[in-house]
Amino acid sequence: MRAHEISFAPRSRKRPLAVVLGTNEIASAVAVHMHRLGWAAVLSHDPFPPVIRRQMAFHDCLFGDRVTLDQVTAERAETALELFGILDYSPHVAVTPLQFHDLVAMRTPQALIDARMQKYRVTPDLRHLAGLTVGLGPNFSVGRNCDVAVETRPARVGQVLRDGETDAADHVADRLGGVGEERFVYAQRRGLWHSAIDIGVRVFKGFVVGHLDGTPIEAPLDGVLRGVVRDGLQIPAGVKLLEIDPRGRAARWTGIDEKSELVASAVSRAIRVELAERAAAPVIGPVVTH
Repeated sequence: MRAHEISFAPRSRKRPLAVVLGTNEIASAVAVHMHRLGWAAVLSHDPFPPVIRRQMAFHDCLFGDRVTLDQVTAERAETALELFGILDYSPHVAVTPLQFHDLVAMRTPQALIDARMQKYRVTPDLRHLAGLTVGLGPNFSVGRNCDVAVETRPARVGQVLRDGETDAADHVADRLGGVGEERFVYAQRRGLWHSAIDIGVRVFKGFVVGHLDGTPIEAPLDGVLRGVVRDGLQIPAGVKLLEIDPRGRAARWTGIDEKSELVASAVSRAIRVELAERAAAPVIGPVVTH
């Protein structure tokens, strides 16, 4: 064999593993931060609630789109073999439809971050699935279903809790350009969603953004389409279908937004502090000498 024909497989990079539950904008920002810390990061998709701020998230990688967020690129993994290839050999973060119980059966993660933002669902205890579990948003109680929690409500966004519970969901939307709940449209019933309108397009009040089981869904006010559910998905009742950014030229629909940045920064900081304290903790028990 000639010298120029010799090929070498890339060396495996055994990095600490962070499993992030969710593919929304907050989950994606967390994955970016963990990646920058030198961790291998995988986002596990959960269909509830549907992701609308898709230009701020790695979500569309699930459908074959190439997605780069803050100079970090995502790569889809359908199987365990593909996933290990990304985690051990690739410079990218992984996005997978595999569920978290499948992931932890393959490899125990050093950190598990629940960023699904399922504000009105009961959150199970995930502490036995990883070395450290972090819960984001409502329904988390330190010592009951997570090791550390991070607040996501506007008044306390990014606050790290090492005891106690996160604030309950209050059905009050964050304000954007002085506009709250009225910038969203919710599904009044379950059905098949269709929309051909791209995120970032300027729309006007009454403009038909899509159809839910044939019923036209209109923009609630003038502005830029900041988020919308991907075309062709079955949608449960009560979830957000779309969001309008009313801020005119200041509108933003791509990249990591301020809230996601604050939460992700708090998560990465909390994980570093917690693991450092555990590493420094004295060993309790008899000392065996030889």
